[in-house]
Amino acid sequence: MTATTDLPTAAEILDLDLIRKYSVPGPRYTSYPPATKFTADLPSLRLEAAIAADNGPGAGPISLYFHLPFCETLCWYCGCNTVITRRRASAGEYLDDLAREIKLTAARMDRTRPVSQIHFGGGTPTFFPPAELRRLGALIRDSFPNLAPDYEFGVEIDPRRLTRDHVEALREIGANRASLGIQDTDPRVQLAIHRVQPMAANRQAFVWLREAGFESINVDLIYGLPMQTAATFAKTIADVLELGPDRLSVFSYAHVPWIKPSQRIFDDRAQLPGPEAKLGMSALAHEHLTAAGYVDIGLDHFARPTDSLALAQRAGTLHRNFQGYSTQADASLYGFGISSISSTPDSYRQSFKTLEEWRAALDRGELPTERGLRLTADDRRRRTLIMRLMCDRRLDFDRLSAELGLDVRQEYAAEIAGLADLAADGIVTVDTAGVAVTPAGVPLLRVIAMRFDATFVPGKTAHSRTI
Repeated sequence: MTATTDLPTAAEILDLDLIRKYSVPGPRYTSYPPATKFTADLPSLRLEAAIAADNGPGAGPISLYFHLPFCETLCWYCGCNTVITRRRASAGEYLDDLAREIKLTAARMDRTRPVSQIHFGGGTPTFFPPAELRRLGALIRDSFPNLAPDYEFGVEIDPRRLTRDHVEALREIGANRASLGIQDTDPRVQLAIHRVQPMAANRQAFVWLREAGFESINVDLIYGLPMQTAATFAKTIADVLELGPDRLSVFSYAHVPWIKPSQRIFDDRAQLPGPEAKLGMSALAHEHLTAAGYVDIGLDHFARPTDSLALAQRAGTLHRNFQGYSTQADASLYGFGISSISSTPDSYRQSFKTLEEWRAALDRGELPTERGLRLTADDRRRRTLIMRLMCDRRLDFDRLSAELGLDVRQEYAAEIAGLADLAADGIVTVDTAGVAVTPAGVPLLRVIAMRFDATFVPGKTAHSRTI
């Protein structure tokens, strides 16, 4: 069996009967098991031993993530862990504490390991003044001096808060990729989500980043926001394409007011597009972006054919982690800052989500870990199966059996048989060689992956809906 390479058309994506049938709450599978399964029973996890094992002889590359949580104002759709303040001194104080966490973590690591990826996430990293960004860059270089020759260094940027000095500081410390939060360009939508952002600010950000030599610029868009229609979202896509981004992340708005109370304002206004309207926007984005030459990378990512994500997809080496799709499949992830998540081959650990608890742990001289997970052998195998579905849209049984050291057909016979209803509905094809996702099944990747998830309990609402 060979995987399908045909790109779905709008007609194939817009199978509303399938969407009605399969639109249920489910994980996004940026990890497996998902973060909802993390536990606070830290002694049982032996996370210090996991870090030690990860830094043993022959340890491979590392990826570094820095959560910089501050924002001046709250965007009402936001599901991130943010700290809302206009007090600029907060940035310097936070970096003082980050320096302590970096020191504690680096002391447990092989600091000669090559750094293949660095990412500043938020919040709004450019809330930090240029001098503080340079200071953070120096902290990173001092603690992890071995940058891989082809390292990627990405930073999330709010064009409303960007200056040329920010861009120059980021380039000085080695940043070569940027991700701009645009979300939507329609003034009515911007007003509804409490994020007014003129296109002039977006254009200026692109000019500064291109002039500074950033190798890749990504744009984040969200569909399913209040006041959005197919027509307004088509205009947003057209506006953004004029900027010439290298990548686009086109996310489905996750309405989780039980986690993010600020989202309840949308319930009161009853302004949110329904599932069918959201799917129409997803199909519209796919049509317009692929027509413009972008490659459909996966669940919500598009890239130019020459971009490293597109190259990784073609090579079968695409990876998915807490930042979305990535090319760094073999790198252990070390996160810093509140709520950041780290991962080694058999563990996850997450830092405290509040500044107070995070700082209290650092005051005690401890890694600020609130919860985590140790993976069983079966967890690791299922993670591989789910990763390949999410990244390759197929399972090659022979290849996976050789990689995992067992007969996948036999070990996961029940799960494979459990795909029968999806196959009958044209979402997947299944034969003796493997599983392939059909064009109609692409919007339902999460649903397909759920069939291999031993931790998922139907009926729970801890996750956003799959569509």
